[in-house]
Amino acid sequence: MHRLENKVAVITGAAGDIGTATALRLVSEGAKVVLADINKEGVERAVS
Repeated sequence: MHRLENKVAVITGAAGDIGTATALRLVSEGAKVVLADINKEGVERAVS
């Protein structure tokens, strides 16, 4: 079982390197992640 299963995290500044890395780590731990940033293309890149 993942440590963060059934948890939700909101990452602001998700288009940046730190935000993207944080989101990936949280997802790997089982969290559902919401990404937010004013840089739409960067968030789309982070999602892919």
